[in-house]
Amino acid sequence: MAFSLGAIAQSAPLIKRTTYKTDKFDFGVGGTLSVIGAPSGSIRIEGWSNREIEISAEIEVQAANEADLQRLAAVTTFILDESLGRTSITSVGPNNKKYIRRLDKKFPKALLGMPFRIDYVIKVPKYCDLLIDGGKGDLSISGVEGTMKLNFLETNATIELLGGSTTAVFGAGTVDVRVPTASWRGRYTDIQMANGTMNVILPQSLNAEVDATILRTGKIENGYESFKPRVRTAVFTDKSIVAKTGEGGTALKFTVGDGTLNIKTLNKQM
Repeated sequence: MAFSLGAIAQSAPLIKRTTYKTDKFDFGVGGTLSVIGAPSGSIRIEGWSNREIEISAEIEVQAANEADLQRLAAVTTFILDESLGRTSITSVGPNNKKYIRRLDKKFPKALLGMPFRIDYVIKVPKYCDLLIDGGKGDLSISGVEGTMKLNFLETNATIELLGGSTTAVFGAGTVDVRVPTASWRGRYTDIQMANGTMNVILPQSLNAEVDATILRTGKIENGYESFKPRVRTAVFTDKSIVAKTGEGGTALKFTVGDGTLNIKTLNKQM
C-alpha cells in the first residue's frame, strides 16, 4: 500500500506559478553585459539608443502544492553584479544549492532541482559587448554592434550581425544568422553548431571570405550565387566551401557537426 501511495504522489501533476521582475539602470556605450541564463528559458537582446539597460524577466516555478511554490518563488530570480564598464545578470534557482543555503538554511532538500524557467527580454545600448550563456530555449539578438560571445546548449536562435565580432557555439537546434547590409562593419564571425540546422543569409554585394563546413554527416545547401573560390582551382562540395564574395576581406566561418548548413541570398523585402 505504501508503494502504491508513493507512486501516486510521484505521478501527481505539478502546478505552476509565474512572476515578473524588471529592472532598469544606466549603462555606458561600449560596456560589457554578461547574461547567465536559467537551465530552461529564452533570452532576447535588443539594441536601442538609450544609455540604459532594461531587464524584463518572466519567472516560472513548478511544485506539487502552493506552499512549495511559495518557497521556490522566493529563491528563483536573477541577481546583478555591477562594476565599472561591466554588468552581469545571473539566473538563480533551486539548481543553485550554495545560493539557496545563504537565503534559506532550512530549504527542503526535496525541492532542490525542481524545474523552473526564466525568459528574458533585455534592452541594451546599440554599441556594447555581450557574453551570453544559456541552457535550453530561444535566443534572439538584434540591433547590437560589438563583440559577442554566445554559448547555448539547445536553441532556436536568430542572430543579426551588424558589426564587431561574433564567436558562438550551439549544441543543438536551429540557428538563423543574418547579415542585413552589404556595408557590414564586422571584424570576424565564427559560429559552430554540433547538431542541427544553420541558415546563413548574406546580402548579394557583401565583401567577405567565407568558410562553410560540415564535419561529419549532412550537407551544405548553397543558394548564394556570388561565391567565388578563394583558390582558383578549388571545387565547392556539399561538405566544404572555401569562398570569397566581392573583394573578400572579413572572415565568416560557419561549421555544423551533423546537420544542414543552408546559405542564402538576402531578399531585399526581408
